[in-house]
Amino acid sequence: MGKVIAIANQKGGVGKTTTAINLAASLAVLEKKVLIIDADPQANTTSGLNFAPDNDQQRTLYEVMIGQIDVADALIQTEIANLHMIPSHINLVGAEFEMLEAEERESLLKKALAPIRDNYDFIIIDCSPSLGIITVNTLTAADSVIIPVQPEFFALEGLGKLLQTIRLVQGGVNPDLTIEGFVVTMFDGRTRVHTQVLAELREHFRDLVFKTVIQRNIRLSEAPSHGKPIILYDIMCNGSTNYLNLAKEVLEHNGETV
Repeated sequence: MGKVIAIANQKGGVGKTTTAINLAASLAVLEKKVLIIDADPQANTTSGLNFAPDNDQQRTLYEVMIGQIDVADALIQTEIANLHMIPSHINLVGAEFEMLEAEERESLLKKALAPIRDNYDFIIIDCSPSLGIITVNTLTAADSVIIPVQPEFFALEGLGKLLQTIRLVQGGVNPDLTIEGFVVTMFDGRTRVHTQVLAELREHFRDLVFKTVIQRNIRLSEAPSHGKPIILYDIMCNGSTNYLNLAKEVLEHNGETV
């Protein structure tokens, strides 16, 4: 059965979508079968993998969530052989309201994924920067959470709300949910505050902080505008190396040799 990992942080601009895209792509390049799900109505993961969300509004996560189509009908093959995607669309905003009266509304995504879960080694879900019902659905469907953290003091302040939400999910609909780890993004080792925040994270969360840090890298910020993960856009840059190393750490966390 494939492991489901949610990439979550309710604070925007911390590298959440960049991490979802490039971790998924790196795992696929390492010969794992991977599905990436865009659970953010902004659809940045969708466009970042070279799919225009307005091209086909009838086969997205929104239609899956409201039961209009089967999950298999929403799958899209990406440029990487082992990587499939379920796209998003701005319509997903409406699902928040349409799901209010649904039975077991927190578990709709988990139930929808059940028929295809065995087809993948990893399912990576890019969550929206909010703690609404869609994000709760992703946490209910997930086995673990990866939390991208920008090394700024204000970024640390918002972690409390996310961790509280995770605890609520653990105490209710998904007691088996774990934190896969915190990954520091947009890191610049020349900046004193970055090294201080990284040290504080490692002191407080210890082994839950990935050894790999994602360095600030202009090529990483360019890649989405070309609709490519960094490993296809510039395999030689630091960003590509960082995410391959992160993927290897994730595999090691899950008892797989690299």
